[in-house]
Amino acid sequence: MEYNPFLNFCKVLDEAAATAKIAPEDYEVLKHPERELKVALPIIRDNGKLEVFEGYRVQHSSLRGPCKGGIRFHQDVNVDEVKALAAWMTFKCAIVNIPYGGGKGGVKVDPHTLSESELEKLTRRYTAAILPLIGPQQDIPAPDVGTNAQSMDWLMDTYSMMRGYAVPGVATGKDIEVGGSLGRTEATGRGIMTVTRLVAEKHGIKKARVAVQGAGNVGSISAKLIAKNLGFDIVAISDVSGGIYNADGLDMNSVGAFLAKKGLLKDYSAQGVKHITNEELLMCECDILIPAALENQITAGIAEKLKASIIIEAANGPTSVEADAVLASRNIDVYPDILSNAGGVVVSYFEWAQNLQSLYWEEADVNRMLDKVMVRAFGDVEKTAEEYGVTLRLAAYITALKRLTRAAKLRGIFPR
Repeated sequence: MEYNPFLNFCKVLDEAAATAKIAPEDYEVLKHPERELKVALPIIRDNGKLEVFEGYRVQHSSLRGPCKGGIRFHQDVNVDEVKALAAWMTFKCAIVNIPYGGGKGGVKVDPHTLSESELEKLTRRYTAAILPLIGPQQDIPAPDVGTNAQSMDWLMDTYSMMRGYAVPGVATGKDIEVGGSLGRTEATGRGIMTVTRLVAEKHGIKKARVAVQGAGNVGSISAKLIAKNLGFDIVAISDVSGGIYNADGLDMNSVGAFLAKKGLLKDYSAQGVKHITNEELLMCECDILIPAALENQITAGIAEKLKASIIIEAANGPTSVEADAVLASRNIDVYPDILSNAGGVVVSYFEWAQNLQSLYWEEADVNRMLDKVMVRAFGDVEKTAEEYGVTLRLAAYITALKRLTRAAKLRGIFPR
């Protein structure tokens, strides 16, 4: 059976609702995205030929505020993935208790096959196609896999040209010069580091071996901050080409400098470094595993062979439902994505608030507020897990679901 991330989301949602004794009619709406838009995106390639790409924007829920979520450029993008990512955003925003709903966008394209000019054309065309759905009070995009600050700069500029005036609040994750926030680039990784710190405090861990699957923005920054601020050994890290492992800990300054030059880890060499596959990284000798790549990486088969005792999810949906059951049976704590990687959307919220007020914060203030929000959310999920005697993933879903169903009841159904 082909993996469907949205059905995966719905299964966990049903389990959380049953555990918290929430009636089906109180959350049924959350199984149905409010809007799903599919768009055709023709652009003229650099060789003069026309090519049409497929794009999506899904707004899952606006119960608690404007929809919020990234835009993914990846060759495997499909509507079920985008729906799941939008739904996870709804729950993520509810867990950290910020006034957003969930949205997500995607274009089916390998961005590495496009020139800078072609990427700009595609981003601007996509922005024009989804323009009726987005806006600072409607739906606020951000970067995701395959997109970056430059992508959001183009999106903001295209939207602003259509409106006739600058609208920096239409997107977050922008460059500082066009309304971005200090601290935004490191926000998701910093949030992962905060959760890792809180987990270590809870378990009395003074020293740990950490393996990170994924060396993109989230994975590389998580690894760097954990090594620098917590003093833990990063024993493994990987990218699309494979991974590297050193039982005594990798030199993250050296690895970081190598990655900054756009090198692939298959070409990295240093004393004591062993090359491994992405799958081998998931099962390597470590105490804490941080999956920071794509969804559905930890399957039931891999879950049975994991050596880590703690998993902190930096990617969206990296663990299958079947794997969750195996991990629970092995007493492996899983700190779920909708809690652990929420740092990005928290600082996106800060950026949006700064744009609306035309008042910008110092980076120290951004980081301090991010830490405050993540600590509070971590405590809320831990409290729910203890109250219901459930896994941390179910606790996170229950925490969010209670807030969402409460909002739905207060707002009511229109029309009656």
